[in-house]
Amino acid sequence: QVELVESGGGLVEAGGSLRLSCAASGSIWWINTWAWYRQTPGKQRESVATVTGGGTTNYADSVTGRFTISRDNAKNTVYLQMNKLKPEDTAVYYCNANIRLNFKSSSDYWGQGTQVTVSS
Repeated sequence: QVELVESGGGLVEAGGSLRLSCAASGSIWWINTWAWYRQTPGKQRESVATVTGGGTTNYADSVTGRFTISRDNAKNTVYLQMNKLKPEDTAVYYCNANIRLNFKSSSDYWGQGTQVTVSS
């Protein structure tokens, strides 16, 4: 069984910073791709940032230059450093991991979500 546990959300003023973390635990062989998504009420969950096993990163246009995704393979953890936050960044943020469980199979897992609120 694999579990993803997020931390680091909260309330911050516009222009401020937050750092989200997501740690995976369980029977993990390797984590292929990590991703951060966010969702606001009434809207679809959207991809914010991804990082591959090789370290290649990709960002949504709305966060490019302000957010940085990184991973610590030794700790099975992904981070999202969010700088210059804007009120429109307010959302529930979810981490996602594509995890190889053995040489034959891999599956996607989601964290429980953490609320980020940016006040104007």
